[in-house]
Amino acid sequence: MHAYLIVGTDSEELKSNSLKLAQKLGAKILEFPLNKIADTRELRNITKLSFNTPTAILINSIDEATEEAVNAFLKNLEEPPKNIFYILTASNLKSVLPTIISRCEIIKLIAGKGRGEDKNSERFLNISVGEKLALADKIKDREEAKIFVQNLIEVLHFNLLNSTETKLKMAVDLEVLIKTLNNLKSNGNVSLQLANMVISFE
Repeated sequence: MHAYLIVGTDSEELKSNSLKLAQKLGAKILEFPLNKIADTRELRNITKLSFNTPTAILINSIDEATEEAVNAFLKNLEEPPKNIFYILTASNLKSVLPTIISRCEIIKLIAGKGRGEDKNSERFLNISVGEKLALADKIKDREEAKIFVQNLIEVLHFNLLNSTETKLKMAVDLEVLIKTLNNLKSNGNVSLQLANMVISFE
């Protein structure tokens, strides 16, 4: 793999993990801004040069670059020169073009308080229907329910991108979660929406 996408919300953690990854690859870091299409052209001119030592080109906030710049940048990922790696960072995976995601190894960082939430969400997705209903029944507050469902969406979305298992079930469950979140935002009854969500899971 020659392209990596590190996803996280803490800028210091993103920087630290980018440096660690470059060290692991035995590459020096060359930080390069990619915001508009002119940046992509300049980057292509740089990578045409011959690199004698492994070099990791670090592009921060790929999720904030223009769509034109990202589309032009795809060629760099498809035809990497010798000794060139790409390390991209993003705070929101959903804002990154799927064509970029498909060409990168995804490394998702979980912030301190989110780590427990992700573990709880993962556990919820793997317990029995009865246990799911019992846990969902304890959530009465609308905002708490929305956060709960949003966490489930993020975990399932990550699993969908990274799993080698059959993805149809996960895709169907993801649709159920998104529908539930939209209904909660539209003031649907909290207990009823959560119960319907659990029963609708594949």
